[in-house]
Amino acid sequence: MLNREYLIQNKEVAKDRAIGSLCGLAIGDSFGDAARKPDNQRDFGITTDFNKGASWSTDDTEFALLTVEMLINCGGNLKVGNVIDSWMKHVATEDELRRGGSSEVEAATNLRRGIMPPYSGEYNSYFCSDGAAMRSGPIGIMCAGDPERAAEIAAIDASISHYRDGIWGAQAVAVAVSLAMVDAEIDEILNGVLEVVPEDSWFHATLLRAFKIVDDAKGDIYTAWMPLHYDLFSTYRASVPEAVSQAFGVLKLANKSFREGVILAGNFGRDADTIGAIIGAVLGAKYGAKAIPDAWIQKTRYPSGTCLTFTKGIDIIDRATKLAELIR
Repeated sequence: MLNREYLIQNKEVAKDRAIGSLCGLAIGDSFGDAARKPDNQRDFGITTDFNKGASWSTDDTEFALLTVEMLINCGGNLKVGNVIDSWMKHVATEDELRRGGSSEVEAATNLRRGIMPPYSGEYNSYFCSDGAAMRSGPIGIMCAGDPERAAEIAAIDASISHYRDGIWGAQAVAVAVSLAMVDAEIDEILNGVLEVVPEDSWFHATLLRAFKIVDDAKGDIYTAWMPLHYDLFSTYRASVPEAVSQAFGVLKLANKSFREGVILAGNFGRDADTIGAIIGAVLGAKYGAKAIPDAWIQKTRYPSGTCLTFTKGIDIIDRATKLAELIR
């Protein structure tokens, strides 16, 4: 396992891992969304690559880029005011959040009504959704090797749209990426995730259930696959206790390479774009951009602005490079 000081002294390694994580998030997002499309399922059954059609981004990538913009603009010293200003500029001004998550739509409505954090997240019918978890990977990049700081900043960001499990899910992903950036072992990453989640929470219970399913299956994908779906099923599929726990279950199942993890996550179904984004962010941080097919990076490098219009055409590699400069 490396440490933060190593990344500070080895800027190219830090840059490679930052690009790997942010591009990995975008790849997992787009791959998961594509793999569950009826045409892909009809033509390929299991999706193992991007097809020849166009790529697009969903709210996962675009809200993560919103987080990146906030971190860069404040020099990494994120405060609640920075989050409010950014959301008022880029989210609350959208006429409609096309493909935006319910938690983000409701948070934007609260902001327009003058309801500010933490109440904009607490007074939110969808406060336990995975909408903050999907965007917290960049925090882990900046806080490489410092999971405590990653958890603190993730809570600041998440509080605008989430509460309780919704915030803990964001902290869990930020911590996982923070540890992956310094090449922690998968078990160390998963233990770090458990440490940041309250033991009496719904999320903690489903995390333990996901890990037990994988352990009981002795890591066999085919044995664990259906129980990871059935046993964690929630009627609101974007909840942290379902989707984020499933993501970490998938990470425990498939982590030997970036490609392996993203393909498994992308074919998971349900909230596969978020599950893919989480897996892509963690494994991209652990293995770096050099371990990711370049065609996948180029395919998803420039977001489509599907949800947040300001993100259209942003160069993800450029933003990842600037994020790496905040590791100091």
